[in-house]
Amino acid sequence: MKYKNLIIEKKEFVLLKRYMNLMGYYKDETLLKSVKKLQEELGSAQIFDEADMPKDVIRFNTKITIVSQNGWHRTFKLVLPKDSDVKNDKVSILTPMGAAVMGYAESDSISWEFPSGEQILTIEKVEQDNQYININMVL
Repeated sequence: MKYKNLIIEKKEFVLLKRYMNLMGYYKDETLLKSVKKLQEELGSAQIFDEADMPKDVIRFNTKITIVSQNGWHRTFKLVLPKDSDVKNDKVSILTPMGAAVMGYAESDSISWEFPSGEQILTIEKVEQDNQYININMVL
């Protein structure tokens, strides 16, 4: 891991904590495992102000290209649940894939549980398209 811990922007951290508190009510076991793992990682995350965020760290509205150990590639944008649109490659933070990549950096490898089983993913490319998130308007 490039930065030793997840790196999360301060407002996004607050929003993630709110989402994680709501997720305990979901019944999907894979999603619950993802949420629990993300919660654990958030416990040791480094929290940065907007101006100090490294450009290679995945956050909301980041376009990510990943490759799996099996060789498949995927490019998608990590979005808030209300903006999720799988057909247009917009993946919600409240999915196993979204939870897996949040706070990681370009070139990091991640081992994560998906419905198809555990996968090892490498983040090939990170492109920022960050927009101000008003956390009071989201939930």
